[in-house]
Amino acid sequence: MKPVTVALAAAAVCAAFSAQAEKLKWAHVYETNEPYHQNAVWASEQIKKQTNGKYEIEVFPASSLGKEADINEGLGLGTVDILLTGNPWAARIYKPLSIAAYPYVFRSVDHWKKYAGSDVYSELTDGYFKLTGGKIVASCYYGQRHVTSKKPVRVPADMQGLKIRVPEAPNYVAFPKAAGANPTPIAFAEVYLALQQGVVDAQENPLPTIQAKKFYEVQKYINLTGHITDSLNYVIGGHVWKKLSDAEKKVFTDVMKEAAQKTTASIEQAEKDLVAWFEKQGNVVVKDVDVAAMQKVTAAFYANGQELPWTKDIWDRVQAIK
Repeated sequence: MKPVTVALAAAAVCAAFSAQAEKLKWAHVYETNEPYHQNAVWASEQIKKQTNGKYEIEVFPASSLGKEADINEGLGLGTVDILLTGNPWAARIYKPLSIAAYPYVFRSVDHWKKYAGSDVYSELTDGYFKLTGGKIVASCYYGQRHVTSKKPVRVPADMQGLKIRVPEAPNYVAFPKAAGANPTPIAFAEVYLALQQGVVDAQENPLPTIQAKKFYEVQKYINLTGHITDSLNYVIGGHVWKKLSDAEKKVFTDVMKEAAQKTTASIEQAEKDLVAWFEKQGNVVVKDVDVAAMQKVTAAFYANGQELPWTKDIWDRVQAIK
């Protein structure tokens, strides 16, 4: 065979392979140096490899396909294929899922881990699937959320009148309201500037996020309130899930579960390391927060006729997890 003929034949094979590869968009709002993104890229490579190149996934980090609300809407519209997203955003469609993102629901990280492997978690994700067709295949630890501020916060009284940035979801508003603060929703990508310019006095996020987003540069005090044990969901859009074969569904699920486990381990380690790291940057890490007092005002907030998006049965079952 002549060289030109060989080259043309090879090009044809490559073109055919490329045509067969289905390109998928995976969106999230986290930075490229965070394990959420790094393990999403790892997962996309593994899925491509394990499906023999049938699925080629491009990961779009740092709100490059839109804010959290936008990309969740995109999943429903089919303009986004895969999401790494928080419970409150999925709960806009299936409200009971938000229980995993409310303040002082979980006693510890271990409690959350057991919840993520429980029957009640499976039932909640099934409820989301029945409504949307979107399949939640895994959940990773996001970290315990802490308040950063320009003054120390140790007791609920220190929160009085504090203008604190929160994501635009009811669960994030609950703790500031319970403690007498003034919750102010601002998009994630705009938080640093809002803190720098004094639009808000405080914000709340896990330690790895405070580092990755450089909030410590514009907030002196990092107060270990640990008010939410937060997590993220790996969601495959219904328009993708329904056309996957059983074998492909297993590949996507197994790979994303492994990515979630890797991410969880990274975040747990980061939380252990970061207190000393922040102190080296000149921040004051307030370790003597009266968490019991914070829990008490939050419990009173729950009991004070607040409409909560889950049934008593779900609450009791989550609390019964040991």
